[in-house]
Amino acid sequence: MRIATYEDLNGLCRGIRKSFVHLETRDAYGTEVELPHMAKWARGEPDDYAWLGWWLDMLRSHRAAGRTCRRARIVSEPLSTYQQWTRSHVGLFTEAGEEIRYVSRPRLVDVLLPGSGDFYVFDDKTALFLHYAGTGMNASFEITEDPRTVQTCITAFENVWDLTKPDDNRSE
Repeated sequence: MRIATYEDLNGLCRGIRKSFVHLETRDAYGTEVELPHMAKWARGEPDDYAWLGWWLDMLRSHRAAGRTCRRARIVSEPLSTYQQWTRSHVGLFTEAGEEIRYVSRPRLVDVLLPGSGDFYVFDDKTALFLHYAGTGMNASFEITEDPRTVQTCITAFENVWDLTKPDDNRSE
């Protein structure tokens, strides 16, 4: 494992040749970018989502090139405020080409997950782990090409993905 940066994450997301998968395991995140927009949503104010433009453009580009982007979100029920907010605009991501599915935490009692929680796998060759502080703020990133670790992440992701329903973005 080696330390990675936010720029590394973005470069890997943009540079895929065939796919990325992303597992999210937390009920809330506290990213500096998202918090002002979530607060706006909580006040009932509209958002133009311009701040997501680069990500949505990237997803459209991947879809046009035949590459796949999938995200599985493990959630508690009832949904946290953060998850309610992400659900309010999930259509932007799915319309741009990212498949996003949800699974309720209790459905995963017999699914083994890497202890770090959130991760990406890029082109089935590189795993990037996202480590968070208790506040939900990102604390660090680590990256590896170790085949065993990458396969562990792929297996975990697919086991979670298999518990979601196709064409249904509602929690189980």
